[in-house]
Amino acid sequence: MRSEIQPANYRVPLFCAVTLLFWFSMYTCVPILTAYVESMGASNKMAGLIVGMYGLSQMLLRIPVGILSDRIHKRKLFIMIGLLFSTLSGAGILLTHDLNWILFLRVAAGIAASTWVDFTILFASYYANDETTRAMGTIAVYNSLGQMLGILCGGWFADQYGWESAFLIGAAVGLVGIAGSFFIVEKFDDQAAPITLQGIQEVASDRTLLTVSFLSILFQMLTFATVFGFTPVFAQSLGATKLDMGLLTFCSTLPTALASWIGGRHLARKLGERRVIILGFILSGLFTVFIPFTSSLWFLIVTQSLAGFGRGFTSPVLMSLCIKHMVPEKRATAMGFYQAIYGLGMFVGPLFMGAAGDWLTLREGFVIVGLLGCVTALLGQVMLRKLPGIGKSSSIASGTSSKNA
Repeated sequence: MRSEIQPANYRVPLFCAVTLLFWFSMYTCVPILTAYVESMGASNKMAGLIVGMYGLSQMLLRIPVGILSDRIHKRKLFIMIGLLFSTLSGAGILLTHDLNWILFLRVAAGIAASTWVDFTILFASYYANDETTRAMGTIAVYNSLGQMLGILCGGWFADQYGWESAFLIGAAVGLVGIAGSFFIVEKFDDQAAPITLQGIQEVASDRTLLTVSFLSILFQMLTFATVFGFTPVFAQSLGATKLDMGLLTFCSTLPTALASWIGGRHLARKLGERRVIILGFILSGLFTVFIPFTSSLWFLIVTQSLAGFGRGFTSPVLMSLCIKHMVPEKRATAMGFYQAIYGLGMFVGPLFMGAAGDWLTLREGFVIVGLLGCVTALLGQVMLRKLPGIGKSSSIASGTSSKNA
């Protein structure tokens, strides 16, 4: 069958390796960026703005990137551009100590992340349509692995050789990723009609897409306010070193990779997509509320590891739901819309936490954000139940061909 032979024809291991290198390059700075800019004199609010600009630029660019790649069928080109901007962002932060330039360079990192649209759509095209959730679960694993390894190496290098070394290793890995991207296989349907203005309007008004995009805003707020934002800063108050901050973020991300594999490939089929999403929000929200009541670094690591399972359950399933019902010529536009909308959460989450740190306390900010995650689980229960084809377990959710692994 076609679905059985597709992955062997499209260098899936190479694509997964390039994906891992891309996210490794992007995330070497994550465990130390907030603490780094605060050590340079930035306020909590300014630090939150710097972290949040990564999401704001994605929000503005992902829809145009999705539309353009749907029109010109050059997904590989955008992947290469993404790796280039990731490399430039790391190299730039390495060379400057000006907060305004760092703000601009985080915009460049957001430009790089905007091309994730094309990573996901090109990878999904290697699989049959009824295996979209399976494909998204697979690519989400390498997304998480790249982030996890980048985070751990970034924290270790910063601890051993100073803050700037984390940015240097990120830029170097980005260069390796660029080299690998030349060998990615391009794939598109020759018979597919170019996306039109009417098609864009149809995508933007799709009920399922709007629902999962809204839930993803809240999901990304939770993620970027905590593990990719201010949880490492809280860890510092418990005596964490740079390496400890990297270890904390690593231990938060490892369960995300495992849960992406389990949730995207297996659990969605057993329990149904809606239940997996709700479970993810409950875990993420509950263990965020625990953060300010933690007095031990190791207990903080345990709680954030459990929150990581929640993120891993939720992310690949939401991502698959935004495109699995779309025709091929609209998929990148839909993914661009989805990723642009959740970019708002990437921006608002750290900005809110930074403002809370200046106006209230970070502890109160964690409680508010965590409770929001729990409330979102209830919202998801209501909103997803009303969507057609979501909720009951189904073999379609994860595919049936074991040979695509």
